[in-house]
Amino acid sequence: MRTEMDTLQQRSAERASPGARKGRRKAEAATTGPRSLQRMLGIFDFIARSPDGLSLAELANQLESPKSSLLTLLRPLVASGYLVHASGRYSLGNESFVLASNIMSARKFATVVRGVMVELQRRCPETIILAVMDRAAQTVMYTDVLESPQLIRYSVPPGTTRPLYGSSAGQVLLAFQDERWREQFLRKVRLKSLTPRTIASTDALRQRLTEVRDAGVCVSISEAVDGATGVSAPIFGSDGSLLAALLIAGPTDRYGREGQNWSDLVKEFASRASRAVGYPS
Repeated sequence: MRTEMDTLQQRSAERASPGARKGRRKAEAATTGPRSLQRMLGIFDFIARSPDGLSLAELANQLESPKSSLLTLLRPLVASGYLVHASGRYSLGNESFVLASNIMSARKFATVVRGVMVELQRRCPETIILAVMDRAAQTVMYTDVLESPQLIRYSVPPGTTRPLYGSSAGQVLLAFQDERWREQFLRKVRLKSLTPRTIASTDALRQRLTEVRDAGVCVSISEAVDGATGVSAPIFGSDGSLLAALLIAGPTDRYGREGQNWSDLVKEFASRASRAVGYPS
């Protein structure tokens, strides 16, 4: 039986031996880092192309990788259900098909909503944005943007993020979260002024979110960007879960002339997007 002293002596010997250190680094590199990721993607690629699955030897040959390194990657994939190991061969497991289905659903969603955004912009020639929530960062992200064709317009690149409390789309995404998560957010959030009109207290924010849930639409006037107004509505999936927010954004002076039209249109087209991805009417 190995003792603690044996272990310490071995570690001391390895530290003293450049060859041992090099060998250890080589072994670690085989199962971590970019090479490991490439091998894992290669595993899925080759197995997906092989209806009868592949043996460890066949995978090692295809990937030009040592069997020992592949086993380190294959075992957790089998344990988590992404692969099945039977009769000496590896094939795709149920979790791989679930992942593929989710990817295809996301692709379909983006395609469907882009069509809705284009049609909405024909009716309302302002900047049209699709926004989703990043729960971990507690921000709203603009994932797709159709800029207004008008000379004076609200301009923002895809990938832009905003605090959830400080924008129309963020407030919609907050309003339609489950109550427990929303209340945890409200207890912990520190509100920082983005403009003089940014909501400054959690009580005011809580009241706003109640109003948004009741109305099904959120209007944010100069709260995130001075001189810009956003009007948003929620998009729901087939199971009733919140997927995203659809946002019309433009100069506040134009909203002052056309505001009710923006609200009616964004609700109409968010509802269209929801129905297109299976949400019941």
